Amino acid sequence: MTNQNTPIKTGQFYSIFDEGQSFVLEDRTKKGLEVLEKSYDDRFNAEADKGMIYDIDGIGHRVAIRWYFTKAKYLIGDVITLAEGLDTKYREIREMTCPDD
Repeated sequence: MTNQNTPIKTGQFYSIFDEGQSFVLEDRTKKGLEVLEKSYDDRFNAEADKGMIYDIDGIGHRVAIRWYFTKAKYLIGDVITLAEGLDTKYREIREMTCPDD
């Protein structure tokens, strides 16, 4: 499992792992979420493990838990840039929803 390896880089909301042929970007906000499928994610143009979260109305939404970036197509710098974007997004959400934290 990905989270048993030592990460290459870790941010507040992500971890990046080296898994042989791929760099794996894991969204730490989805820790413990059950993987329901592995499919292509248009947002990052990579294969992703996806799970289901439910909104306040009980509507389910498929979300990416971790993405697999093949080393033949992506450099570690590319993955770090995407990961830092995740960190920024989640920090902004936290500032809007919990301004005193």
